[in-house]
Amino acid sequence: MTFTVSLPIQVHETPDDEAAVSITDVAISPDYMDVSGPATTTITLISDEVAVMPDTGPVPEVVIPALPEPDDVYSRRGRQRGEGSTAPEPSTMLTAERLIPKGKRGRKPAPEGFWQQVLYTITVHLVNVGDSYAVRQRKSLDSRISKHFEGGTRFVAVLTRKGGVGKTTISALLGMAMADVREDRVIAIDANPDRGTLAERITRNTRATVRDVITRARSVTTFNEFQTLISRDETRMDVLASDADPTISEAFDKDDYNVVADIAERFYSVAVTDCGTGMLHSAMSATLQRADSVIVVSGGSVDEARLASETLTWLESNGYPELVKNAVVALNTATHGTNLVKLEEIEAHFASRVRAIARMPYDPTLATGSVIRYHQLKPNTRNAARELAAIVIDGLDVQRAS
Repeated sequence: MTFTVSLPIQVHETPDDEAAVSITDVAISPDYMDVSGPATTTITLISDEVAVMPDTGPVPEVVIPALPEPDDVYSRRGRQRGEGSTAPEPSTMLTAERLIPKGKRGRKPAPEGFWQQVLYTITVHLVNVGDSYAVRQRKSLDSRISKHFEGGTRFVAVLTRKGGVGKTTISALLGMAMADVREDRVIAIDANPDRGTLAERITRNTRATVRDVITRARSVTTFNEFQTLISRDETRMDVLASDADPTISEAFDKDDYNVVADIAERFYSVAVTDCGTGMLHSAMSATLQRADSVIVVSGGSVDEARLASETLTWLESNGYPELVKNAVVALNTATHGTNLVKLEEIEAHFASRVRAIARMPYDPTLATGSVIRYHQLKPNTRNAARELAAIVIDGLDVQRAS
């Protein structure tokens, strides 16, 4: 037995989303294709026109708030406004701009000098003509003498081949003039192996000598310890005395001087060495090897000037020509015979050999050979010592060449 079942034809309908993108099959008719003309296409170019945004007015500037000034952060005023940090103020906040009113910041200091001060006073501080010439000269010398040094102690040797021309006096005056102005330490070392008298030119605080320093060298580690072995005068110049016993002082040689100089280098910026008259002594060679500058002391007589010149010749012949070029001749006019010679001719001779010459005038206080009271000297004498100190300092480099 056979059964026949007729099913309806299945029709597949295209979804709407597919029908929207479907491509209808259309037959191409040759009648619509014209191949007789050129197969080119013309494209129209757009003209060179720049699109311009319409003007809508000025663009508002964006304002960025400034950072608070240090005064606003740390100052008392800022704290009172409830602003900034509440931490303690650092010391850097105590500036002149903050503490000094604007009207007083640029005011010149009161002038020095009698008539300058009178004019300044009677005009109720409205007229300030500045310091007098003498005051300007004094401040100029102070500035030269107080020059700062870097790179170790500067050693200045004071020497001569003839005794009695005031070498020790010049050494003391030079050290006093420096120490009175400079803020650092200055020491004068008596390196005379023939029983020097440098310590007798000041009021001594101790009986210690260079021999004590040499003996205790290894135990001296601080300035307070070294200070017990030296004397200090009213200008703050320290003095290290030589041995009073000639037999002991004669034993002071180059090794001993180097021990003393090594200790001085640890505590002082300037060291003035009062040398002996023996140029061939071993202590002299050690002194010259360390010297940054030398002062040759000459009297005003013919033989004293000749010996000073021969000292320069000896230095040139024994390997110290650079010291001679930078040397200073201190012409002591207080010696006998000075008023009988032409000092200008002596100065002209030395000017051809050294860097500078300085005159030291006669002073009865110095002629006695006793303790020197620096501030009781005649103004001309004190000014001459200051001029000598300034000349010497001028010849010393701020930074020592390596």
